[in-house]
Amino acid sequence: MNNNTQNKNANRIQLELKLGEQLNMILSASHALNVRAAARFDSSLQPAAFLIVRWLFSFGATSATTLSESTAMDRSSVSRLVNQLKNLGYVKSEQSPSDRRGVLLSLTELGQQRAMTALEEKESAFYERISQWNDSKLENFIELLMDFNDYNNK
Repeated sequence: MNNNTQNKNANRIQLELKLGEQLNMILSASHALNVRAAARFDSSLQPAAFLIVRWLFSFGATSATTLSESTAMDRSSVSRLVNQLKNLGYVKSEQSPSDRRGVLLSLTELGQQRAMTALEEKESAFYERISQWNDSKLENFIELLMDFNDYNNK
């Protein structure tokens, strides 16, 4: 391997390390905001319960199986958390219209209202970071994130 190739490889490694640092910062900040939003939603619940609330808020009614798969939680954890959310009046279950044996979980009106309030803090923290960006910079950032997330191939 010649020096030029070694320099390119070393440069690429440094760039990938910098990317990893930046992604870690985003993930850490997002996690901290999720924990704060979860406490704002209902401080008596574990933050994991708020993952379920956020999923239902974003995507609507679904089965416990889909919640389990989508949140990377085992079925027993989802079941336990959903029962807590139901007992507090945040989640309801209804018979699936397409499969009479299936049950769909969704947020109650109270759950939706509390979720919106809890998410305001998280959204404001992220919006504050981009508030000074012009539209072109924001569009570029979105495009890069879509490429990174492989959005175009889904």
